[in-house]
Amino acid sequence: MKVAIPDLISPSYFPLVAAVELGLLDAELELLYPVTKTYEELRDGRLDFVGGAAHAALYAFKDWQGGRLLCALAQHMYWFLVVRSDLKARKRDLSAVRGLRIGAAPGPVDGLKQLLRRAGIDPQKDVQIGPVPGVIEKTASFGLMAAKALADGKLDGFWANGMGAEVAVRNEIGTVLLDARRDGSEEAKGYTFPALVATEKTIRDRPAVARSAINAVMAAQDALKKNPERATAVGRKLFPPTEASLIAELIRRDAPFYDPTISRRSIEAMNRFARDMGLLSRDVAYEDVVWKG
Repeated sequence: MKVAIPDLISPSYFPLVAAVELGLLDAELELLYPVTKTYEELRDGRLDFVGGAAHAALYAFKDWQGGRLLCALAQHMYWFLVVRSDLKARKRDLSAVRGLRIGAAPGPVDGLKQLLRRAGIDPQKDVQIGPVPGVIEKTASFGLMAAKALADGKLDGFWANGMGAEVAVRNEIGTVLLDARRDGSEEAKGYTFPALVATEKTIRDRPAVARSAINAVMAAQDALKKNPERATAVGRKLFPPTEASLIAELIRRDAPFYDPTISRRSIEAMNRFARDMGLLSRDVAYEDVVWKG
């Protein structure tokens, strides 16, 4: 089996990474950036499962036709808004981004734009949001590249994963303006979440395989909650040394959100966000988004 994620050196999809690397899921793990491309590869049958932002599946599966969410890798929207430390910005003060150059990836950028709109900031006029310089499609570790671009003065801030944020803060080049999962409004937390995703074809033709993938993720979540240090061994196999040394602490912080449940409320919130963003054209029932096999 082939499993893909859009960002590797990151805590964002780590339960799925751990499921493969701890031998809980017999699959080949692939890094395929950006998430919109990852879902296209899933739709076209070149992948069996994807770990990615739940709402971004709509870029490949219009109105959820042909794709299903299997379980949550964790709860809530999970990115960080980081700006240059010399700006001395106050936490949660989104007005600090006015006039700045902010790097964000396709898919995740949707959440940032909606956050800014809700704060009265026009994401097209009041701030420059664009790609992170140096990011190459298919094999990008987005958070680290964003932190490097910030250090090099090519950006004033970025919207990325917890590893990118941690590296920027530890190197004193960035400060966290917003941790969406912990500091965001209840509405913002519900925009999206990291999910395990499959096609309807896989569910129909290989339901036992889909169930085994869900069970593997749940087992990995449980293992990481009980002992976050297990993440270090996985990190040493896949990450540069510095990031490998950081991953256990990031997983310890995220462990309280390791719940595989996808509630009706979370789907309602996510679909409302997707409609606001023009990604969803109609109301879609919970059962047509989440597989409960």
